[in-house]
Parts: sequence; structure tokens; C-alpha cells
Amino acid sequence: MDRRNPPLVSRMAPHSTSIFGEMSKLALDLGAINLGQGFPDTDGPQELKDAAWRAITDGRGNQYPPVHGVPTLRSAIADHQKRFYGLALNPDTDVVVTTGASEALAASMLALVEPGDEVILFEPWFDVYEAIVDLAHGIRVGVPMNSNGLRPNLERLSTAITARTRVILLNSPHNPTGTVFTREELQWVADLAIKHDLIVISDEAYEHLWFDESRHIPIATLPGMFERTITVGSGGKTFSFTGWKIGWASGPADLIGAVRTVRQHLSYVSGGPFQWAIAEGLAFPDTYFENLRSDLLMKRDLLGSGLRELGFDVITPQGTYFITTDVRPLGFTDGLEFCREIPHTAGVVAIPHQVFCADVSIGAPFVRWAFCKQPAVLQGALDRMASTFTP
Repeated sequence: MDRRNPPLVSRMAPHSTSIFGEMSKLALDLGAINLGQGFPDTDGPQELKDAAWRAITDGRGNQYPPVHGVPTLRSAIADHQKRFYGLALNPDTDVVVTTGASEALAASMLALVEPGDEVILFEPWFDVYEAIVDLAHGIRVGVPMNSNGLRPNLERLSTAITARTRVILLNSPHNPTGTVFTREELQWVADLAIKHDLIVISDEAYEHLWFDESRHIPIATLPGMFERTITVGSGGKTFSFTGWKIGWASGPADLIGAVRTVRQHLSYVSGGPFQWAIAEGLAFPDTYFENLRSDLLMKRDLLGSGLRELGFDVITPQGTYFITTDVRPLGFTDGLEFCREIPHTAGVVAIPHQVFCADVSIGAPFVRWAFCKQPAVLQGALDRMASTFTP
């Protein structure tokens, strides 16, 4: 074998490094508070830990679980979609359990995108999106989130569609901006998908993490959309057990059948005992989901008000774990430069939007902060920055 050239295939070379790895290393090396990565710093409900332990001790899931997911979890996912959104699913054909939402997205893309097909992404996007499009040999087409304060530019969406467009990859609540698409925005997407006979892959990992009156609406609930939509969910985000890596995809049997075909050749199966636990969680009463939102809302407002007092221009999120600031009021024009500097000067880590963009100008001045941390951690980060930034 000729080792003169790097062994990594060229289409994956741009994905060989990650901003999360870089920033997390800075946090570790410098003892900085890490508000970069989006995971809670406390565990989820004890009831689910107990459920996972019971599954282990009872011998449920310690060996390979069924390839498409434990039937109890698939039924719980179907019940969840009916309970919250009125969507009727057959758990035997319309649901597949995956190793986190990321695998559901990857399997969907690999199953549905032929080489040269165009995939529309809203920009900035979660970094795994561009990697999975490249894995599928698709062509990324960005539509900026730059209307009226980090909202989707729907006119640009309309003009982005060509004869080669195959998929719209939708994410609401949206990472990294925290935007929750309105019914009107979703209807615009739906009308275009129907008109051009497109498939929508809808990443709804943060479906229960919406705030104020910005209720999450699955695009599959709009007329004519269920039959062309794959909906992706995440037990890790909903129950604060991101390390369990239990996700799923649901939708019409033909699309889910395609996803199942690919997914079984990726991880095959995973997380047997955790599947049983997440099934119990999906049946939690409404108060669980309401309290989850209330807790995160308090943390959002704590961090947001503190950043505002420090002189940042804060764009209040409607959902997710993340709050966005414009760093230009502090004298910066480049969010990446800002994020590489503040671990040294202020002892805090954040993530720049521009690394989630093909067009760097879209995200250049914006920085994402994770507020899914303990209040004392958030306040500690604000106190550290107070010695560096003065309004």
C-alpha cells in the first residue's frame, strides 16, 4: 500500500478535527469552565437509573436486543408521538431505535441520498450534519439563519431548491441558534417539500426543551408531511442521559424501512438495558417535561442576564441548551478568535457559530454558550468573565 498520501478519504478530511475537541482540551489544560459542549453536568431522574439497573439484573438487554429496538421502547415511542402530537405510528414498522440521534440522522442520510443529490441545511448547522452528507456523497446547500434575529431565511430556501435537491434537513428547536421554527415557517418548508417532492429529515432531539410560548411543532403534523418526513428523537436530551446514546427515527413504513436497512449495518444494536429505561421515561407524566423546561428556563435566564450585564448582545433562545451572543459590542469581530482567547484571559470556554457554517460570514460574530449546567457553574463563569469584560 502506498503510504505517501494520508489514508483518510478526501471527503472526510475536513472533518478530521473538531472544535469541541479543541475547546474541551483548552478547558482541561487551563482549568477553564466549559460552557462549550451541550451536555448537563448532573444526571437525569433516579427512576431511570433504577430502571436500567433492574433491566441489567433481570437479564433484559444484556445480550443483543432486537435489531430495530426493544419492542417495549418502540411502543413507548409510538405512544409518545400520539400523546404529544397526535401522530399515529405502528411500532412494528414505523419506528427504529438507534445509537443516539446522530446515528438516526446518519442512517437516514445514507439510506436516502444518492451521490450528487443535494441536501439543504439551515446554516449554522450542527457539525455532524455536514459530515453525514459528505459520507453519503451528497452536496450540501446552505440556507442562512439570518432573518430577524437568527431565523430561517425562507426566501433563500425557496431559491436554493433545484432539480437535484433530494432532502431538506430540518432542525427545530435549532442547534446552535436556539430558534424554534414557527408554524408559519414550518408551513413554508412543507409547501416547498410537497411542491418539489422532497423528503424532510427532521432532527427534533430538543423537542421538549422549548421555552415561553415557543411550543415545538413537529413538521410531520402538517398536512401532507407525515408521508415524506423522518422524525428523529433523543432520549439523551429529553432525560439528561446523553451518554446512554438512545435515539430513534419514526415515520412512514417505507422511509423507516430504508433507515432500518442501513442502520443495522452501522452499530447493529446498542444500549439494551438503557432502552428499557428510556421506555419508562417516555411514559412520565406531563409534570416531568414541564419541570425540565422550568429548570432550563431558569438557567437560560441566569446566564443570559449575566452575559447582557457584561456587555454582550444576547439573542435569547426559544429552545435547546444554548444561548447565543454577538461579541461585536465587546470589540471583537471574529467569534472563533474570541473563543480561542477567553479560555486564557477569562477561564471560560464557548463555541463559535462560524465553525458550523460553510459561509463563515453568517456566523462570524456569534458565539454559543451551553446553559445546561448547575447554577453555581454558570455564575462562576460569569464571575470569571466579569474580571475581563466590563460594559
